[in-house]
Amino acid sequence: MAARRLDGKIALITGSDSGIGQASAVEFAKEGAHVVVNYLSDADGADHTRKAVQAEDRRALVVQCDVSDESQVEAMFDEAMQAFGTLDILMNNAGVDASGTEVAELSTDVWDKAIRTNVYGYFFCCRRFAQIRTSAGGEGKIINVTSVHEDIPNAGGADYDCSKGAIRMLTRTLALELAPLKVNVNGLAPGMVLTPFNQAAIDDPKLLEEQVQSIPWKRAAEPSEIARLAVFLASPDSDYVTGATYVMDGGLMRNLGQGA
Repeated sequence: MAARRLDGKIALITGSDSGIGQASAVEFAKEGAHVVVNYLSDADGADHTRKAVQAEDRRALVVQCDVSDESQVEAMFDEAMQAFGTLDILMNNAGVDASGTEVAELSTDVWDKAIRTNVYGYFFCCRRFAQIRTSAGGEGKIINVTSVHEDIPNAGGADYDCSKGAIRMLTRTLALELAPLKVNVNGLAPGMVLTPFNQAAIDDPKLLEEQVQSIPWKRAAEPSEIARLAVFLASPDSDYVTGATYVMDGGLMRNLGQGA
C-alpha cells in the first residue's frame, strides 16, 4: 500500500461542516491526517464530517467557533493544541458570501460582517498558526481558500470581492514572512462549486444550466475536486510552492471578455 501523503499530520480546517471544507477534511483523512473540524452553527454537518474522518481511522476533534471573533479563534487553537499537541496544516475556508447589495446601498454592518469573517478570520487563524509553527521550529502548510472573485468584480459583491482580494495579499505577504521557516502559504481560488453557497442552483437544474454557460467546461466543480487540490497543497508534493494562487474554475477566468 502506498504511503499516504499526510500520514500523521494534524490539520485544522475552518468551515468544515459542509462544502469544500467538509470534502477537504475527508480527503485529508484518506491521506492520513487527523482533523480539527470547525463549524459555526451546523452541528449536524460537523458531526457528519467527524464520522467521515473517523471512518478513515483518523482522529477528529469538533470545535464550534465564529472565526470573526478573536477570542473564539484563540480558544479553538488552544483546544486543538491540547488535544493534538501541535498543528501542521491550516486550511482557512470559513466565510460569508456576497450580500448582493450595491455599494450605494451597502450598510456598514453588512460590510463589516464580510470583512470580519473573510479577512479578520483568516488573519486570526494565520497569526496563531504562524506562532505555533515558529515555536515548533518551522515547516507547515497554510491554504487560504479565496475565490475567482479575488480578481473578478461582481456588481453587488463589493463586500465579498474586496475580502477575497485582501486574502490574496495576506497570502502573498505571509509567504514571504514565513519562507525562512519553510512554511508554505498558498491560495486556492475556486470558481462555481456545488456547495451551500450555490444552493439555489443545486435545487433548480434550469438555473444551474443557465449559470454554467459562461464556464468553458459547462459545469460547476464538485467539492471533492477542490479538496484534492487542497491535498496537494497540504502535502510534501508542494514543498517548493509558496505565494501562489491555484485557480480551479473550469476555464471561467479565461473566458471573460469573449464576444466583446
